[in-house]
Amino acid sequence: MAFKYAIALTGGIATGKSSATIILSLYGFRFIDADKIAHQILDEQSFAIGEMFGKELVYEGKVDRKALGKIVFSDPVKRKELEAFLHPLIYEEIECQALIQEEFRKPYIIDIPLFFEGERYPIEKSLVIYTPKEEQLKRLMRRDGYDEAEARKRIDLQMDIELKRQKATYVIDNSGDLKQLQHECERVKEAILKDFS
Repeated sequence: MAFKYAIALTGGIATGKSSATIILSLYGFRFIDADKIAHQILDEQSFAIGEMFGKELVYEGKVDRKALGKIVFSDPVKRKELEAFLHPLIYEEIECQALIQEEFRKPYIIDIPLFFEGERYPIEKSLVIYTPKEEQLKRLMRRDGYDEAEARKRIDLQMDIELKRQKATYVIDNSGDLKQLQHECERVKEAILKDFS
């Protein structure tokens, strides 16, 4: 079975998944990163992306992700078209990597930003990195330089963070400082190891 020992990691944009991932990897958890896989596949499929969304998006075999993002974030039809093309390829690669991880018979984490939204992966356990929405908004504006309207638009494209929190098997509360995040990661690590022992 491909995902027996898998835990899906998700959260919202700017909730601190990267920071939590660094700490959890220091605790020995192995990761599969869906975003990295998506970027790799995007470039592998650059010709097809150029055909679908415009050749000006591709330069020297690489897709201009920011320009593509502008197109798909403002047009739900185009976003669906991109997802329908990319997601089966991403799934296939994640499944291949998961089968390798299963050999270790230890819990590992698959970072899937839209895990709940997509409902594609038959993974039983999930871990949500949680930050209240207003804090998420502030962090996103600070991090990416968006104005409030643009930041809200990006956040609203994802499932509400409170709902993700309710659906999660494990929650890491990242509404405080780095010390609190470390403490939360430690707590969740113990819970995961207990569940999989």
